[in-house]
Amino acid sequence: MRRCEMISVGAGPAGLAAATEAARNGVEVLVFDENDRPGGQLFKQIHKFFGSEEHHAKERGFDIGYGFLEEAEKLGVEVSLSSVVMGIYENRTMNVLIRDRIEQVRAEKILVATGASENMIPFPGWTLPGIIGAGAAQTIANIHGIKPGENLLMVGSGNVGLVVAYQMLQAGCQVSAIIDAAPRIGGYEVHAAKVARYGVPFFMSHTITEAGGEKWIESATISQVDKEWKPIPGTEKKFELDTVCIAVGLNPMTQLLDMLSCKMVPVPSLGGRVPAHDLGQETSIPGIYVAGDSSGIEEASTAIIEGRIAGLAIAHSLGYIDDSSFLEQRDRQFKSMVGLRSGSHGEARKIAKEYINAVMKG
Repeated sequence: MRRCEMISVGAGPAGLAAATEAARNGVEVLVFDENDRPGGQLFKQIHKFFGSEEHHAKERGFDIGYGFLEEAEKLGVEVSLSSVVMGIYENRTMNVLIRDRIEQVRAEKILVATGASENMIPFPGWTLPGIIGAGAAQTIANIHGIKPGENLLMVGSGNVGLVVAYQMLQAGCQVSAIIDAAPRIGGYEVHAAKVARYGVPFFMSHTITEAGGEKWIESATISQVDKEWKPIPGTEKKFELDTVCIAVGLNPMTQLLDMLSCKMVPVPSLGGRVPAHDLGQETSIPGIYVAGDSSGIEEASTAIIEGRIAGLAIAHSLGYIDDSSFLEQRDRQFKSMVGLRSGSHGEARKIAKEYINAVMKG
C-alpha cells in the first residue's frame, strides 16, 4: 500500500490550488483525476475573468490552468490522470482505478475537490441525440474544437447559460434563443449584454415543452409559464434546430463524502446538499477536507481561494505552518473572498457559507 501526506481527489481549480499551496509549505502531495488531462473546468473557460488582479482579472481560464500546472510541477506535486477514486474508507485509505489496475493508497489528509454535475430536466423527446448539458457543449467546442451543432437553443439564463451561449456564438453556431422559466435573467448583466449584442432573443418565463425529431433533435417547442411554473396553452413557439443546451444549474458531487457519512446540510442556493465544514474547509470527518463546487456551487475564483485555504489548513495540521502564520495567511484569503461575494449573488452565498460553518460548530 502506498502512503503519502496529502491526496487531492480532483485536479480542477480547487484541487490544484490546494495542492500547490500545501506543496509550497513542504507537504508531499498526490493528485488523482479521472480525466485524461488536468485543469478541470479551467481549460473550458476561454473567456477572461473579471474582478481584481488577485482574482485573475483579464486572464483566460486556460491560462490560469496552465499557470497552476506549471507551478505544481515545479513544486513536485504528482498528478495521476485517468485515475478514478472508487471509494474512501474510515482510515483514509482509498481504492483507485488507475487505467487498468487498482491500487490502494492511504493519506494522512484527503481533499475532496470533485466538482459538480449538470442538472437536467425531463420533457417529451428529451433523450434525443443533440440535447446536451451546457458544460458538454463547452467541452466539445473549447476542448475538442468541434461545433456541437449549427443552431441551438439555450435553456437557462444563469451565468453558465449566458457564457456558454456566447462561446457557441464565437464558435460559429447560431443561437435561436435563450429561455428561462424565471421572470428575470439569472446571470450577470455583463454576460447577458454580450449575447444580446448578437441579436439573440431572450424569452423569460418560458420553458421547453417538447423536442421533435426521429433519429435526432430537429425542433424544439417552448411555452410561457404562469406563476405556478405551468405551461400556458396557446403560447407555444417552435424553433427548427439541431441542438438544445440545458443550463439549469449544477449539483455538488459529494458521493465520496456521503460514503464517509460526512454531515450534510441542505442549501438550495449552493446547489443542494453540501458538506458541513469549518473555516479551514475540514468536514465533520477529521482529516477529510472539501473545496470548490463539491462544497457548494460558486465561481471558479471562489473555488481557487477555498482550495488555497484547504491547502494551508492541511499544511498547518501536519505541522508545516505554525499557528500565527496559518491564521495570518488564512485571514488574507478570507479578505480576498469578500470581494467575490459582493452584490446580491455573492451576499446570498456568503450567508449560506456562514450557515454551513454554524452547523459545523454544532
